[in-house]
Amino acid sequence: MKKFILLAISVFTLNMATAQTQVGEVTLPNTLDFNNETLVLNGAGIRTKLFLKLYSGGLYLPSKTKDAAAIIGADQNQAIQLVITSSFVSSDAMSEAVEDGFEASTRGNTEPFAAEIKTFMGFFSEDIVEGDTYDITYQTGKGVVCYKNNKELGSIQGMDFKKALFGIWLGKNPADSNLKSGMLGK
Repeated sequence: MKKFILLAISVFTLNMATAQTQVGEVTLPNTLDFNNETLVLNGAGIRTKLFLKLYSGGLYLPSKTKDAAAIIGADQNQAIQLVITSSFVSSDAMSEAVEDGFEASTRGNTEPFAAEIKTFMGFFSEDIVEGDTYDITYQTGKGVVCYKNNKELGSIQGMDFKKALFGIWLGKNPADSNLKSGMLGK
């Protein structure tokens, strides 16, 4: 009986340990639930700029893939989770980074998404501190739904906007190529 209890504790502990993934100083869950679907961690990495670690990010999908173009174009539940790890990430800095990201993702053609980009940038208007978690999700039938620390900030409809948004991290000119590789599980 004693061996059985030790075995049960070992299995339970192993399951708890594998339910999360360490990414730098951040522990990301291996699954997220959005829109009545469990998404799996496809991959993760750290966003750096000038040797500063700004945030850890994970990409969550219904099933794993390394095909960035397929992910961007898929009309299926997906999520990108960002956990802020630096005090250098402020509301203004995040808004500027998002604006630059859309410029790169759309190759400078942001005009068709001007209203949506303005709305999305508004999701970062409150103070941002280390440890804040943003879940940027695409939910089939709802569009992009953004959360900060599990509180819904708002939603934006449109598959074209979703493609431009996910292109910030996964496009041909991503915000951080190492983070893109990490999110794709490479």
